[in-house]
Amino acid sequence: MADIDTPDTQMLIADMGRRARAAATVLAALPSPAKAQALRSAAAAIRALQDAILAANAEDMAAGKANGLSDAMLDRLLLDAKRIEGMAGGIEAVAGLEDPVGSTLDERSRPNGLVLKRVRVPIGVIGIIYESRPNVTADAGALCLMSGNAAILRGGSEAIRSNRAIHAALVQGLTQAGLPADAIQLVPVTDRAAVGAMLTAEGLIDMVVPRGGKSLVARVQAEARVPVLAHLDGINHSYVDRAADPAMAEALVVNAKMRRTGICGATETLLIDRGFADPSPILAALADAGCELRGDAEVQALDPRVQPAADEDWDTEYLDAILSVKLVDGVEGAMAHIAAHSSHHTDAIITEDADTAARFLNGVDSAIVMWNASTQFADGGEFGLGAEIGISTGRLHARGPVALEGLTTYKWLVLGTGQARP
Repeated sequence: MADIDTPDTQMLIADMGRRARAAATVLAALPSPAKAQALRSAAAAIRALQDAILAANAEDMAAGKANGLSDAMLDRLLLDAKRIEGMAGGIEAVAGLEDPVGSTLDERSRPNGLVLKRVRVPIGVIGIIYESRPNVTADAGALCLMSGNAAILRGGSEAIRSNRAIHAALVQGLTQAGLPADAIQLVPVTDRAAVGAMLTAEGLIDMVVPRGGKSLVARVQAEARVPVLAHLDGINHSYVDRAADPAMAEALVVNAKMRRTGICGATETLLIDRGFADPSPILAALADAGCELRGDAEVQALDPRVQPAADEDWDTEYLDAILSVKLVDGVEGAMAHIAAHSSHHTDAIITEDADTAARFLNGVDSAIVMWNASTQFADGGEFGLGAEIGISTGRLHARGPVALEGLTTYKWLVLGTGQARP
């Protein structure tokens, strides 16, 4: 499918926004079983059209290699039968979640007899701007639909063929279930102007969620005239305390860094207590797994493969097999380093000392704080949320993995019996 040649991207996005608004009105009134059935139909279409999706992805992968995409970016882009089944399963998992729309958050009665209820409602039209990972097309579309929102998706040019194939499957499933095709729309052009048009679509798009690199998210936050739900970086830390079990520490650190280096939950800085018995096996395991280590002279003395660290390493989201390493003075030293360099995404402590763990869990101001677990668990699916539309590091509206509940707001219902205010 060729890009649509339009001289006016603003008009394109405005038209999509109007159609999304009409679809959102339909979705907001749908009962939970109807939304769930539509998602199950979409999942079936994903499976049925697997060959077409894989063929489209093969073209994207070939183009990505020719354009010099990094191995980490290619890993994000790659689809295979297992990942497509994961997409379909993720959609079905969302269909099986409890629908937050219509739930009563609280209810109270006033002395004058008025009854006040606060109930969850959809936000309306959600714009999602993302890069590389075509599975976001399925995840974001499913979450928006189940929460009663219409979605306008704008994926990266490197995944355009994959996104189109996945989107076609979603629309086939939704329409077969009787839902409007405009419930989930995909921006058909790769022109960067489409991003700007979405960011300024006040009254048409109610919230924008960017998922991608720092430059994308920074642009969205700088230019948006609609509310944004985002995080800039995943500069995540794993701290090995002096009371950590050495075998556990080694296994968790290697997993936190190397399981998948290109995801936002990957550990980017390893902090080790100077009181920990022997850090060398942990460093050796990382290096043996193919990880480039960077540290100061103190860390370099522990393993000859450690490269010198520059100041910017402590503030870098590598999204690659690179890890900065630093020795610190206990949990207080770890928390001080995290406070100075963390992006408030995910930070973890490995220790057998419950009091030290409690100090870390309570003292680190991040969206996700972990004890004796890999930071790679920073994922909506692993949290039992089915999927996620992103991980928010902000402090308003939603924080951490954003799934169904994070895509709703609330309204007040006031029930009277003829009360007039004196």
